[in-house]
Amino acid sequence: MTFPDKAPVVGIPISVTSYDEVLDALSNRPEDRATIVAVCNVHSVMSARRETALAEAIGAAEIATPDGVPIVWGLRALVRRDQERVYGPELMRRAMVESDRLGWAHYLYGSTPETLQQLQEAIAEIAPEANIVGSFSPPFRPMDEAETDESLEAIRNSGADVVWVGLGMPKQELWMDSIREDLPGVAMLGVGAAFDFLAGTKKQAPAWMQKAGLEWLFRLIQEPRRLWRRYVWNNPAYAVLLLMQVMRSKLRRPSS
Repeated sequence: MTFPDKAPVVGIPISVTSYDEVLDALSNRPEDRATIVAVCNVHSVMSARRETALAEAIGAAEIATPDGVPIVWGLRALVRRDQERVYGPELMRRAMVESDRLGWAHYLYGSTPETLQQLQEAIAEIAPEANIVGSFSPPFRPMDEAETDESLEAIRNSGADVVWVGLGMPKQELWMDSIREDLPGVAMLGVGAAFDFLAGTKKQAPAWMQKAGLEWLFRLIQEPRRLWRRYVWNNPAYAVLLLMQVMRSKLRRPSS
């Protein structure tokens, strides 16, 4: 199986891909190993620049989608002018809606028991044919080896083709990378806040704010105490680094 090509955006490899390409790639995934999809926004790529383990996990993922609009802008400026956003919540929604075509059995891993319940109810409404074969809400503390083995055995016994992971960044990327050898043939997608958005426990930014790359502002207004440090540093630093990368790229191009 050939996965979509990647291009570095501020030093982190991002897949040049689309919703359909991701779903098709996962439909033809290898059976001898797990296939990992990381969804990448400014927070994740800037964190990966500072954290070696996270950078390695994202780099090792078969697909790293341009989840954040500023990441999409980066790919458009550098490699593909018509690059679209591949947004975690929408990717999950499409996979559920297309259950008849894809034939996947889905497992939900992460969040709280209450959110998982609401998420399954929401999926039942938007995609009645979606086959949810199990779910698990891990404790907030680190699990010991026996607990980890038990949770992985539950996934294997469920017959899941796809595991949707909602642990938040970077925990979900590191977890998927650490257990990839234990789930051969399974696709794992770290979709973060998609669980909350689809379940309705958190509000999504209006479409116009998403398109304008202002989703961060909407989330900051919703959770200022938790998120202000992230955005005050990451967004300006990303903009400067991307501008420098684009300028270097243009200088290297031969003049016509």
